[in-house]
Amino acid sequence: MHLIEVKRTDSSNLDFIKLIVLLDIELGANYLEEYDFYHQFNQIDSIKNVIVVYQNEEAVGCGAIKKYDENTMEVKRMFTLPESRGKGIASIVLGELEKWATELLFENCILETGIKQHAAIALYKKRGYSIIPNYGQ
Repeated sequence: MHLIEVKRTDSSNLDFIKLIVLLDIELGANYLEEYDFYHQFNQIDSIKNVIVVYQNEEAVGCGAIKKYDENTMEVKRMFTLPESRGKGIASIVLGELEKWATELLFENCILETGIKQHAAIALYKKRGYSIIPNYGQ
């Protein structure tokens, strides 16, 4: 049996930091020069609302929400270990982030993802997200 645990934390969580290092490596490999520019906007030093998902006590996925405006949270830094993909981990992370945003009385969630993130785009569409114009940093 695969025991799943969801932990609410912040960006100082060491498991979150380790997963983000792996995310940044993956994004850097996929986007090369573009990544250097966008990386400056993805710092994690002050995110208060972070989810880490553990499977059998191993951190396998993460994500965060950050206030965008008075009614909206931005979903950020979603990542699942490659060997844990296709098992519903990202859906758990996103669901928990949406639930947390609702508890904090935010009405909407928005996010940006890269055009090469086909699995992520499919997940977001499946969860009811729609494509909007890029909204900047």
